[in-house]
Amino acid sequence: MSIQPHHLIAPDDSPLRWRRERLARSRGPGNDGTPRACCVHYGCGLSTAVGWHNYDASPTLYLQRLPLAGALFRRAVRPRFPADARFGDVLRRLPHADNSVDFVYCSHVLEHLCLQDLRAALRETCRILRPGGVFRGVLPDLDADARNYLDSASEDACSQFMRTTALGQSDRNRGPLGFLKDLLGNSRHLWMWDFKGLRAELTRAGFVEIRRAVHGDAAHSSYLTVEQRDRWEGCLGFECRKATEVAC
Repeated sequence: MSIQPHHLIAPDDSPLRWRRERLARSRGPGNDGTPRACCVHYGCGLSTAVGWHNYDASPTLYLQRLPLAGALFRRAVRPRFPADARFGDVLRRLPHADNSVDFVYCSHVLEHLCLQDLRAALRETCRILRPGGVFRGVLPDLDADARNYLDSASEDACSQFMRTTALGQSDRNRGPLGFLKDLLGNSRHLWMWDFKGLRAELTRAGFVEIRRAVHGDAAHSSYLTVEQRDRWEGCLGFECRKATEVAC
């Protein structure tokens, strides 16, 4: 079964999307000259947001952003990323200074990272956030998936669990083309989380006020422009702040 990562799903064209974009366009400097918030969205895939710095580490995006040759790759290599998607890897270094970002968001990204890479991503998130800055995201809920599996009387429950969590693989891609597909796809989940496990990792990385979150309950309206309801349904949402005294 081929599973498309949540972070590669195109954004919706609903009226809410229009409202989000209008809200983002209106969020410029205030009457007192206060600069607009700096917002970073990493692992954006095809779902970019107006008013945010949208980054993705997809090799496909990298090829499509190459000078000169990028135009060829944009025609030949799919999916085609939106014009406001920039190549950037949270596992290396995003192009933002220390303590310079107000809000960070990621949707269905962290489960695609191995444990050590997850910790590296949290360190980088902490580095770019200003003290008190907000980190918010959503990912599959291992606890909910496990409970559904244990409560199911279906003889197919085990296979269903492996498909739902994207931990299983029904067939293997073989040969050079298969290797390339695996390299560019990144659809598998490498490390799943429940809230208490993720909370422990966030605490170690320097975050405080960690809570479960649901769609639309963000501490700041900037998140209205980036969140999509369907990505939160049945999933594990979280919100936290960078501690005021922490060296990331």
